[in-house]
Amino acid sequence: MRIEAAVSRAGAPYPEIAVVDLEPPRAGEVLVRIVASGVCHTDLGAHAGRGAGTPKPVVLGHEGAGVVEQVGEGVASLIPGDHVVLSGSSCGRCPSCRRSLPSYCHEMLPRNFGGLRMDGTSALSENGERLYGQFFGQSSFAEYCLAAERTAVKVSQDVPLRILGPLGCGVVTGAGAVLYSLQVRPGDSLAVFGTGGVGLSAVMAARLAGASRIIAVDVIPARLALARELGATDTIDARAGSAAEAIRGLTGHGVNFSLNTTLAPEVFTQALECLTMRGVAGFVTAPRGEWKPAMFPMLAGGRRLQGILGGDAAPQLAIPMLVDYYRQGRLPFDRLIRFYPFKRIDAAFRDMEHGAAIKPVLEMTAT
Repeated sequence: MRIEAAVSRAGAPYPEIAVVDLEPPRAGEVLVRIVASGVCHTDLGAHAGRGAGTPKPVVLGHEGAGVVEQVGEGVASLIPGDHVVLSGSSCGRCPSCRRSLPSYCHEMLPRNFGGLRMDGTSALSENGERLYGQFFGQSSFAEYCLAAERTAVKVSQDVPLRILGPLGCGVVTGAGAVLYSLQVRPGDSLAVFGTGGVGLSAVMAARLAGASRIIAVDVIPARLALARELGATDTIDARAGSAAEAIRGLTGHGVNFSLNTTLAPEVFTQALECLTMRGVAGFVTAPRGEWKPAMFPMLAGGRRLQGILGGDAAPQLAIPMLVDYYRQGRLPFDRLIRFYPFKRIDAAFRDMEHGAAIKPVLEMTAT
């Protein structure tokens, strides 16, 4: 079928809308009409050629939400008309997948960043030439995409699809980091470095978890103000000096947990320095540049540094739960969203690059 998709090409400043061809679904796949897709820093990095080296030309997008239009042979859990949120690709067979940790699938890198199905084929082409796709198993910067049955999460139809895409990555990463990875409990304290979509989702989840102190750190006053509205008990403007010292000043001994959502090496240092004894510093992306932790303070304080992918969440379980929290008014992630018409993907990328939007969401079609 002929569809419009945003194609990332080598040297182009932003993805460009083009008419491309998409195959019908194969066995185990579903065809999804995309209603909306969030824009994530991972998309920006892949377009710019950073990270895992996704080949070009490629259709990116990995926070898609839409309606199942067609199902391939053997698909049993979805039917046309179902509303779905798309998550990352995983094999379902390796030890991590069997433990409900699909973000750590043994085939994670080729499945999500390799640009092809695992058999080396692509569902996308342009003027008879192969296009790369399968980005996080979906490539949702398009009117339609294909996804594996196990990565398409059925959701209730009483919540607007246009807001649900970020649940597939940004929101589940931040909320899952708190609820699953760090396992924050009532009375615990948490410092969140960076109040973008992931960081603010963590703030909301920490309030859900009953954390007694939730400290948000950023350099953008408007985001710090929103963090307070969403559950932060304290905010720190990192431009005013050492955030780690400020956190210790607020708590007297440091926090039980920190979550770093930034790329800055110096923030990785502060996220460790602000911990109390046996504290855990979670991080969701690698530092841009050289960085080494101070090992003796980690050893002497029993502190840990913990990498987190996808919030350690099993999307088929976590995403419906997050939708329920939203329905109850306890996880208002829609407050993070700014909508853009699909054809203004350049503006969405630009606003995310410059911090003008917390979570850009592209609208492809009406529900």
